[in-house]
Amino acid sequence: MNKPFTPKLIYFEPDALNYPLGRGLFEKFEKDNVEIRYTTSHNQVRNLPGENDFQQYRVAKSTLVVGIRKTLKFDTSKPSAEYAIPFATGCMGHCHYCYLQTTMGNKPYIRMYVNVDEILDAADKYMAERAPELTRFEASCTSDIVGIDHLTHTLKRAIEHFGESQYGKSRFVTKFHHVDHLLDAKHNGKTRFRFSVNADYVIKYFEPGTSPLAKRIEAAGKVARAGYPLGFIVAPIYLHEGWQEGYYHMFERLEGELPPEAKKDLTFEFIQHRFTKPAKRVIEKNYPMTKLELDEEKRRYKWGKYGIGKYIYQKDDIKSHLYAYMEKFFPEAKLEYFT
Repeated sequence: MNKPFTPKLIYFEPDALNYPLGRGLFEKFEKDNVEIRYTTSHNQVRNLPGENDFQQYRVAKSTLVVGIRKTLKFDTSKPSAEYAIPFATGCMGHCHYCYLQTTMGNKPYIRMYVNVDEILDAADKYMAERAPELTRFEASCTSDIVGIDHLTHTLKRAIEHFGESQYGKSRFVTKFHHVDHLLDAKHNGKTRFRFSVNADYVIKYFEPGTSPLAKRIEAAGKVARAGYPLGFIVAPIYLHEGWQEGYYHMFERLEGELPPEAKKDLTFEFIQHRFTKPAKRVIEKNYPMTKLELDEEKRRYKWGKYGIGKYIYQKDDIKSHLYAYMEKFFPEAKLEYFT
């Protein structure tokens, strides 16, 4: 995917038009002759076009729903951030393995929220409660926020908001290269800009609708030169024929693009491919022709915290290979976790 996302169908909550961002989006899409519909709630979009589930799923992935985030209680996030900050939900990418397919169920459309000031005010309250400790906010738990930010500039506002804060930091991850409008944001080093990267094979076969690796690496170079702290999530680490060479080549290309100063404060997160039985059913329904290997016999079963176990790789040498590549090309980088 080289062009920025353009929705083919838009739904508005009527009250969203009372906010400057909502009104601006309405005027833009009306001028661009995009079909506009209305919904009482961003959680209740029904009657999407399509004759069957397969068609409706694809229509949903190109549908943008503009609404108001009423729940301003933030979820606690992963170990690397205290809270998930909710600017959007859903993604236009078609990554076959994505966990959002099961967590979002029958709502795969993209939702973005116009009450940005209220969301940032809520973040300020969380920061005040924890001060003088730092509070980190993850902006991409339920979406790829960069994929729609060329339309909203919400992420840019958030970056500058946390840049001005005394005790706030933010972070997000993306598979898209549309970063030019974020390069001049006054981030003050308080936002870690992360890219999801993978071997070419994985991106080619399992990540349709996202930017190719070469474009992500080029964007990472731009982000580094704009002074952002940088990070990479290698996920999912997927064992395909020639995987060792594929991941080696990926690290080699990263090292060749990044300026020396970026390599001194670099983070990596490694996540192996795994799946649950419910996820397997959803994947095979949404992507019936997928080449994704989902053979339970080839995996080992690992019990999960919430009673749903995952099928993970049996090989133990994945970590040693990936860690060796990181040490070779980025000896000063920090590995945040391997899972």
